[in-house]
Amino acid sequence: MIVNFNSSNRGHPFSGILRPRTAGDAFITLFCLWWALLGLFALFPQIDLAVANMFFLPQQCLALAKPDQICGNFPYSDDPSMKLLREIFFQIPYVVAAVLVWMLLRCWQHHGATFNTLRARNLKVALGSLLIGPVLIVNLWLKAFSGRPRPRQTDLFGGTLDFVHAGSFAGKCVSNCSFISGEAASAGWLFCLIFIIPQPLRLTVALPITAVSLLIPALRVAFGAHYLSDAVLGWLSSVVVFAALLALSQTTHNRRISEN
Repeated sequence: MIVNFNSSNRGHPFSGILRPRTAGDAFITLFCLWWALLGLFALFPQIDLAVANMFFLPQQCLALAKPDQICGNFPYSDDPSMKLLREIFFQIPYVVAAVLVWMLLRCWQHHGATFNTLRARNLKVALGSLLIGPVLIVNLWLKAFSGRPRPRQTDLFGGTLDFVHAGSFAGKCVSNCSFISGEAASAGWLFCLIFIIPQPLRLTVALPITAVSLLIPALRVAFGAHYLSDAVLGWLSSVVVFAALLALSQTTHNRRISEN
């Protein structure tokens, strides 16, 4: 595998957690981290509210507004340059996915000694994690049925719906809801591609990919489209799925070698 999880501290009882030796170790660590963060955001919803409030601009309500109604908006969501940047970022995962499909088709055109098994396996892991993570788990399941309103939909930030904490399915959002962020999940998937890019290109592209991967969810929070928990858990969800498929691929590959 391109990813190297070798550890020089194999004797430590927590070495598999502190420095994962395999993709399986990484998956277990990341999976536990995802649930730990969900628990943190659920126990302390004020974290989400405080971060969202940093980007919210209160305004004077109209005369017909209710006495206790909160009015205002998220200014960054109306900024033309920010909107353009978000639109560019929104398209990047689609472009990258199309390129990966093309690379996989090119790879399958080779046979025998010219077939690059490692590249084909990594490309399938990348595309599979995109389909399972951002597409199926996030957009087709969680965002469709979680019911969590976006910040700008809640009555605390100029909307009409009640706030619900991360992980709650008691919200009244009908569709395309806030938990978890689909764009953050796509951004997390982009970050995962760093680990299958061969050297020395990996060193060149790691920093810009990481920057874009972090800016995408940050913009969603600044726009009032998602709470911090939606962005963090959405981003991390793709990393968890990627590690899971990488571990499965690693296990399958090792089994085939042992059988031969």
